[in-house]
Amino acid sequence: MRTHPSRLPLALALLTGLATAAQAQAPAQPPAADTPEQHLAAAKAAAAFDFTGTLARICVAPQTGPGADVAPRPPPARDTWYSEPARVFDNLYFVGTLVHSAWALTTSEGIILIDTLYDYATEEEIIGGLRKLGLDPASVKYVIVSHGHGDHVGGAHILQQQLGARVVMSAEDWSLVEASRNQFPNGKPRRDVVAMDGQTITLGDTAVRLIHTPGHTPGTLSMIFPVRDGARTLTVAYSGGTAFNFINDVPHFDTYIASQRRMAASAREAGATVLLSNHSEFDNAVTKIRMLPSRRLGEPSPFENGAEAVARYFRVTDECAQAARLRLMRGS
Repeated sequence: MRTHPSRLPLALALLTGLATAAQAQAPAQPPAADTPEQHLAAAKAAAAFDFTGTLARICVAPQTGPGADVAPRPPPARDTWYSEPARVFDNLYFVGTLVHSAWALTTSEGIILIDTLYDYATEEEIIGGLRKLGLDPASVKYVIVSHGHGDHVGGAHILQQQLGARVVMSAEDWSLVEASRNQFPNGKPRRDVVAMDGQTITLGDTAVRLIHTPGHTPGTLSMIFPVRDGARTLTVAYSGGTAFNFINDVPHFDTYIASQRRMAASAREAGATVLLSNHSEFDNAVTKIRMLPSRRLGEPSPFENGAEAVARYFRVTDECAQAARLRLMRGS
């Protein structure tokens, strides 16, 4: 049948109207299922080759609850944890072990230390490490503790007593440490600086912004701070707590997820291109340190992840937590 040209617009309008009506009457397509498997797949994609340790720790074989308040085991053999100190950026030094990280941020008026290791490693790795690097331990003015677990706060009392350093920790985690009866047999730091959300610890020409990211502990602190790499200044996003060693229930995972999203937004707003943490399995610090000697002039540091990779790190933690939350909700 031939359609008269003058009737063509009318015919098209009628067909369009019929199609619209049919769509309106058709049942809406159900949204894609929200499943643990989907979140695991998203986490794997976000991790890529950069954050496989984080993926393994919290997605593949996550911790399912807090540890008991018991005395720590005897220190392991030195060759299982000792690591040489290293200069990572012009004003940032690694003084941690093979497993747990501590960082010395040098400023025009002294050193800000971030995390303190188990106390069995503090004197050799931190105090001795600073000396090996040509830095004076007595110039440590602040010790910022990301959270109140023994592998990060254990040596704080040593630095407080021997160096007179100010110890900074959230109110919630000061209380966590003070309430423990067994985990700190060699001593605890006395309550000193109580960190506030959004507070800036400033020493000389350098400022560290503290961001309250509860979840891993009730008062976990993450951080944003600058580092120098030659003529360039880069911004670090420091993740203060990662594993799921908290009460595994929906409200706690909601808190953790909100914190990861907040830190992701803070890193993005700050233009962070370096991701650091207090466990080498999460940021590959020890491996990257071994790569530093082969860095060629003009090449980016192996520690310079890029803004896109920093964002992916917090996508991994977010997606893994969502997967765990959904498993709880469906009872599997």
